[in-house]
Amino acid sequence: MKRKWDFAVGAFALALRAAAVEPGGAVTVAEFINDPMPTPACHASTIVEGGKGLVAAWFGGTGEGHKDVGIWLSRQEGGRWLPAQEVANGVQADGTRHPCWNPVLFQPKRGPLLLFFKVGPKCDRWWGMLMTSADGGATWCAPKRLPDGCIGPVKNKPLELADGRLLCGSSDELGGWSVHMEWTADNGATWTRTDPLNEAKSIAAIQPSLLVHADGAIQAVGRTRQQRVFSMTSADAGKTWGPMTLLEMPNPNSGTDAVTLKDGRFLMVCNPVPKGRSPLVVALSRDGQAWKAVLTLEDEPAREFSYPAVIQTADGKVHITYTWKRLKVRHVVLDPAKLGE
Repeated sequence: MKRKWDFAVGAFALALRAAAVEPGGAVTVAEFINDPMPTPACHASTIVEGGKGLVAAWFGGTGEGHKDVGIWLSRQEGGRWLPAQEVANGVQADGTRHPCWNPVLFQPKRGPLLLFFKVGPKCDRWWGMLMTSADGGATWCAPKRLPDGCIGPVKNKPLELADGRLLCGSSDELGGWSVHMEWTADNGATWTRTDPLNEAKSIAAIQPSLLVHADGAIQAVGRTRQQRVFSMTSADAGKTWGPMTLLEMPNPNSGTDAVTLKDGRFLMVCNPVPKGRSPLVVALSRDGQAWKAVLTLEDEPAREFSYPAVIQTADGKVHITYTWKRLKVRHVVLDPAKLGE
């Protein structure tokens, strides 16, 4: 049965005909990755098109923040997801163990597949880690700790720039939520970072996604505590940024992700409500400012569908992964040409 949803905060409103996502129309695949899951809980998935196919990862264990939470990874072969393997944990040299957090997969044009993640007792006291794979994610090198003050991409994929730098949207939750940028020109060997780019007392923001406009400007959008998605723009390849503002797109203090499509449109996956983590929708924009919801992925009151990751693969399809009730990772494939505006 289809239902009509209206989400409004201030002048912003979303209206669409919504149904439970299933193959048909723009949706070509809707499936779970590794069902049943190897751990009781999972969250914060990431997906990439590597040199040998799709790879997905997430953190999993008995529950977010528990010491047994590690980074789990699955590869797709022949259109099927292989059984997930734990590829990293938070065990330290002295034997103590901390939880792992927020993996981010990325395949540079040159070099190995990269897997960023965080380790630490809490998300305001974690540190960045990096692993690499030369065989499409089948095997991984030992994890290396990033320099102090750098954690790499905090939740969403980096942006590879024309000069070869990987621009990473990052953020800090210690002493107030603030966004900053980090970049590496050598696939993680050395790092540079900006100072905080927002005043946390005005807009408390984390977890940016990066969009590229036709004129070369880079727009960052992401999560806030102000019930709306933030936006900010750079005209010099991410080195300096204009002021942070709030879009009219609602945000319930939940992670978002976004991608620049090959046809120039922008696509965001988010929870467009002031509170709660349902529904989860796909929205489109032509200017990065005005967004229209075009597809509901999930909608079940009092349940959680959150922390999306979205990419566009070489064949033009859009792949989305997200947390499904903290129990599973859902994978949906879209044909963006069939998404209306």
